[in-house]
Amino acid sequence: MSKVNQFLEDKVMPVAAKVAQQRHLNALRDGLILSMPLIIIGSFFLILANFPIQPYMDFLAERPQLKESLLYPYRGTFELMTLIAVFGIGYRLAESYKVDPLAAGAVSLSAYFVGTPYVTYIIGKTPEGIDITETAYQTAMFTSKGLFVGMLIALLCTEIYRFIVQRNLVIKLPDGVPPAVARSFTALIPGFFAIIAIWVIRLLVENVGSFGSIHNVITVLLQKPLTSIGTSLAGTMIIFLLITLLWSTGLHGATIVGAVTGPIWLTLTAENAKSFELGEPVQHIVTNEINDIVFIGGSGTTLGLVLAMLLFAKSQQMKQLGRLSIGPGIFNINEPVLFGMPIVMNPLLIVPFIFTPLVSVLITYLAMDWGIVAKPIGIVPPWTMPPILQGYLITGSISGAILQIVILALSFLIYYPFFRLWDKQKAAEEKAGGEEQ
Repeated sequence: MSKVNQFLEDKVMPVAAKVAQQRHLNALRDGLILSMPLIIIGSFFLILANFPIQPYMDFLAERPQLKESLLYPYRGTFELMTLIAVFGIGYRLAESYKVDPLAAGAVSLSAYFVGTPYVTYIIGKTPEGIDITETAYQTAMFTSKGLFVGMLIALLCTEIYRFIVQRNLVIKLPDGVPPAVARSFTALIPGFFAIIAIWVIRLLVENVGSFGSIHNVITVLLQKPLTSIGTSLAGTMIIFLLITLLWSTGLHGATIVGAVTGPIWLTLTAENAKSFELGEPVQHIVTNEINDIVFIGGSGTTLGLVLAMLLFAKSQQMKQLGRLSIGPGIFNINEPVLFGMPIVMNPLLIVPFIFTPLVSVLITYLAMDWGIVAKPIGIVPPWTMPPILQGYLITGSISGAILQIVILALSFLIYYPFFRLWDKQKAAEEKAGGEEQ
C-alpha cells in the first residue's frame, strides 16, 4: 500500500468516520434535508414569478395581483424553512436516542416560539378609547434568518427531553390507557423543563446586556463570524477540499461537511431569494447552490472524467465504465466512477479529484465577484438537474450556463492526463491477462 493510501486509511478515515457518526451533526443534516423538498417547490414558484425573460416580466408587471398569487406557494414553503428544520432536528436527534421523536420535535418547535420575540400592534380603539392590540410573530424569524437559533434550541431542548426521559422522571399511566395518551403524559415533565429552560434564557438575554433577544446574540456571536469565514474565497476552498478529501476515503464528504455549512449557506440562499423577489441586486456569491455549480457530474466535478472515458478509453474496463457512468453523470450521480474506477483510495486519481473542484471554485468566485457571471438568485433546482440548464436557473442568466460549460471543459482537461495513465495501466493489465490465458 502506498504512503498516501496508508495515511488516508490510518489518519484521515478514523477521524472522518467519527464525524460521520456524530449524532448531533446527523440530526442537523437530516433536519435541513426535511425542509429541502419544500425549498425546491418554493423555488419553482419563485422562478414562475420572476422568470428572467423580459416580455414575461413585462406581462407580470402589468398584473401585480397575478405575480403576488404566484408567490403564495413560495411564502408557504421557502419562508417556513426554520420551523420545519427545528421540528426535524428535534425529531431526528430524539430518534437517535430512542426516545419519542414526535414529542421531542413538537417540544422543540414550541420552545422556538417561546424564545422568539413578537410584536404588539394597535389595530384600533374601543368606543371607550381603549387600544385594541394584536400580537404577531415576525415571519422573518420563520425563514433562514432564525435558522441558527432554531438549530441550537432544537438540540438543547431535545437533550433536556432525553435526559429526563432516560432517568425515568416521567408520568406513567396504567397499562389500559391508549398508547397515544400515555405518550403525551410521558412528554409532560421533560417538555415542561425544556420549555422553561428556553424561557429562562430569553428572560436573561432580554434583561441582561444589550442584545435584546436570543436571535441577536446568535447573529452577533456566531452567525456573522461563521458566515464571514464560510463564504470567503479561502474558506470556501477549504470546505471543498474537505469534501473531496473525505470522499477520497470512501465517506460521503458532501453530507458530512454539509451538516456544518448547510445552515450558513442556506441562510444566504434565502437572502438572495428575498432580494431577487424584491427586484434588488443579490449580494452573496457563496450560497448553497455553489455545490451544484462546481460539482458537475457529482462531487469532484467528475463529468469531464466520464467524457474522457467515453471518448478516449483504450481498455475494455474503462470503455464499459464510461458507457455505464454517462447517464448517471449527466444527473450528477457519480458513485459508479467513485467506486467502480475507483477514485476512492486511488492515489493517482485523487489528485485531479481534489484539484479540479478547487480550480472551479476559484474561477466561479472570481467570475461572480468581477461581475462576469451573475450571482445566484436564490433558486434551488433539484441537485439531479443536468448541468448548463442548472447553471442558468441558479443564476437566472446565460452567464451561469456558460460558466458551467467552462468548468466542464476544464474538468476534462485536468482529468485527461491522469485518466490516460490509469487507462494505459488497465489496458496493460488486460493484455497481460489475455496472454496468460
